[in-house]
Amino acid sequence: MKLGNPLVFFRRHVAEMRHALRVVIAVVLAFTVVKLFGLPQGWWAVITALLVVQTSVGGSLKAALDRLWGTLAGAFYGALVAIAIPHASDIGLAVAIALAILPLAFLAAVNAIFRVAPVTALIVMLPIYGPASDPLISAADRVLEIIIGNIVALAVTFVFLPPRAHGQLREAAARVAALNADLMERLMDGLTRDQGRQSVPPLHARIRAALKQTETAAEEAARERRMRVSDDPDPEPVVRTLYRVRHDLVMVGRAAAKPLPAAILAELGPSLAAAHQDASALLRGISASLIARTKAPALDTYQASTRAFAQAVERLTDAPQRPPREEAARLFTLRFALEQLGDDMRDLAARTSELAKEKPPVSSS
Repeated sequence: MKLGNPLVFFRRHVAEMRHALRVVIAVVLAFTVVKLFGLPQGWWAVITALLVVQTSVGGSLKAALDRLWGTLAGAFYGALVAIAIPHASDIGLAVAIALAILPLAFLAAVNAIFRVAPVTALIVMLPIYGPASDPLISAADRVLEIIIGNIVALAVTFVFLPPRAHGQLREAAARVAALNADLMERLMDGLTRDQGRQSVPPLHARIRAALKQTETAAEEAARERRMRVSDDPDPEPVVRTLYRVRHDLVMVGRAAAKPLPAAILAELGPSLAAAHQDASALLRGISASLIARTKAPALDTYQASTRAFAQAVERLTDAPQRPPREEAARLFTLRFALEQLGDDMRDLAARTSELAKEKPPVSSS
């Protein structure tokens, strides 16, 4: 990976640097705490702190709860098996391990919250070093270590430059909007000039990946809202609207499967170009507004251009020399898709304005 100018590189990765500092602080603090308590295997608290500190408060809360529940289940079930089944011999130990791991592994497969439960049960039953301790004491130690790691990690996350998931949601949604603008341009190039079509599939893959990131950020933002960590708006409508915009562009792509005939382009070219340029500009404006936390741009220009395109389509299809039926169907599909895109971009603009620092004025109607 080329770093280029170090100053520019670090400016682009400020969030990543803050996360790295939070991880370091949490690990060092957890190590200090376990040394003060004199825990025999306190490095589990250090590992917990390392794993729990996530890139957002919501992500850290989920990681802490998952690790706590998994540890509780694994520690106490492992201790129960260790007490109930003699395992002084290797065969007895193998049987005890199997009986301890089988149900916990099944539970982890059913619910990812318990994915650390099998590991914890194994640690309770097997001494890492030195003689084996009482299973209940070992289980209590593991739980205490995990609790310490969780407390330290969450304290660092909340105190040291706390990263809010809504900020990550806005950044991810902005990437989706910008990529949708790129997709709109490629589709129109394919429709009018038969160019850029080869870049459409990779662009769809990038949009899908960005949408997944947006979904993850929205889940963490919703968790922050439920736990009263944040009072930002509900993030779910943002994700839902972004998916609708993507579906609209998929419909545009179906209509743009091949270039329009030259005779049709001669009639519709100017209005089609205006509609696609205004759509791309609006999506990029929404992307910029999400990053800057400002109100979304107005849709007046795009609505005017889509109306002009719809009128041009009606004139062409009502003319004495109508286009072939297949081409007329493509034009009606494209018209509907662009109109639907306008409706969904209006919703996306409203969601963007809800996330702005300055809330839009409430209508008196």
